Amino acid sequence: MADAYEFTAALFRWEGNAAWHFVGLPEDVTDEIDERWGNAAGGFGAVPVEVTIGTTTWQTSIFPDTKRGCYLLPVKKPVRTKEKLEDGSVATVTLTVRLA
Repeated sequence: MADAYEFTAALFRWEGNAAWHFVGLPEDVTDEIDERWGNAAGGFGAVPVEVTIGTTTWQTSIFPDTKRGCYLLPVKKPVRTKEKLEDGSVATVTLTVRLA
């Protein structure tokens, strides 16, 4: 089992008034993270991660979304701007869980 995951997924804007944008983690990555670290998750099931998209690396948390059945990775505006991402853009993501 890996501690770092790489996958490609489309960015989407959250439904509603907020301008939050997310990437949904693939099912196999979600399942492994939940199995390995789900019990150690913080509030709201948050799992701390380090993420790289393009040339941008940052630390954040992923959150379970029961509606989609996966973890969601928030992608903040400075990252979207720097990497030229918008709703529907496909990004290659490298994600590392930051739990010991």
